[in-house]
Amino acid sequence: RFGFTRFGPCPRRGGIGVAPHAGGMFRRCPASTLLALAAIRATVRGQSMGEPLRPTTAAGTRAPSSLRSTLPLSTTTTTTTSATIAATPGTSTSPTSPTTTTATTSPFKRAGSFLVLGDWGWDEEIHGEISSRACQQAVADAMAAKARELGDIKFVVNVGDSFYPGGVTNRSDPAWDSKWRNIYAQELRSVPWYSVYGNHDYHFDPCACTEDLQACAQINDDMTNLDYFYMPNTSYFVEHPELKLEVIALDMNYCTDWVKYTCHYSPCQAACMENLQRRMDSAFELFYRRAAESHAENLLIFSHYPTDYFEWAPKFLDELRQNSTHRINYFGGHRHNVDRRSTTSISPNDSWLSGGGGGWGCEQYGKEQGFVVGEIGVDAGVRTYAVTIDFDICCKRP
Repeated sequence: RFGFTRFGPCPRRGGIGVAPHAGGMFRRCPASTLLALAAIRATVRGQSMGEPLRPTTAAGTRAPSSLRSTLPLSTTTTTTTSATIAATPGTSTSPTSPTTTTATTSPFKRAGSFLVLGDWGWDEEIHGEISSRACQQAVADAMAAKARELGDIKFVVNVGDSFYPGGVTNRSDPAWDSKWRNIYAQELRSVPWYSVYGNHDYHFDPCACTEDLQACAQINDDMTNLDYFYMPNTSYFVEHPELKLEVIALDMNYCTDWVKYTCHYSPCQAACMENLQRRMDSAFELFYRRAAESHAENLLIFSHYPTDYFEWAPKFLDELRQNSTHRINYFGGHRHNVDRRSTTSISPNDSWLSGGGGGWGCEQYGKEQGFVVGEIGVDAGVRTYAVTIDFDICCKRP
């Protein structure tokens, strides 16, 4: 039997099934749920899990030199250690959160840094448990403070659900101002925001109904145009050779049963389903190709969904665990917390949930609202940790 949350079948492995938009209503789901979902998808798609149906291409680019670090890089033997990270005033960091890959023979030297944010575009009329913009603003202010402290932010990774409840309809949509430009400080928007669509972003966006990328409200292939996110395609990659790093963005919105709720709100449900399936197939193909071809020592991979949403795609998870040629950091959102404990492990690589941007609600299992910081070492190692805000600003719990 399937265990149902308020918004559909539980997509996680047994235990507590988290419904990101259920406003605090959660049901317990059996351990067999994912196996049943996987079996249904296998029947519907008629092929092995995680394999692209129709390989297609997706955009890739190299960051312009004006956006790259010029610091020298070294090649040294690396190992995984942990580090104590000082919190930004008014925020906190978890002592168990930092994950460091750095040289054993010298202190960690940073070549640059980045921030990871998700699920943040709060809406006054339609929202979940978070009842005011104060939570999103507090996260945004903490991000600005951290950016000033670091002084070398190269980009922001945005895992989607940027505009609740239904995305933006075009480049003139007032939500670009009210939910992004007027909330996040200029120094945060002076670097590219590498972004993907979240499920909410598709609801009213013409992109759900067309294959014409020019009609998509969030698509922007000009990295120097910082008035919008950088998203040259629904899935794409960006090379940062000066950092020995590559960013891979994946549109996985056909993932599990969530596609039904995504396309339900679009004016073209059948076309929406077809487009999102095609985009996920393309995302898988891009990921496998870049994992095989990229010369970067570090891959930063992100989609809207955390790793526990891909139990039905074991090939994908196995590839995320490979560290023979790359070190991998994976980031997802959708669930509204910032942690590593709720995700499926891709050890020896690292996986984060970064969906605590203050846009909708809070999870029953955690009180971490905030974002993730990534520090890129001169030796090409990356260490990551969470910065969280006062939970009471966002949600009240006994």
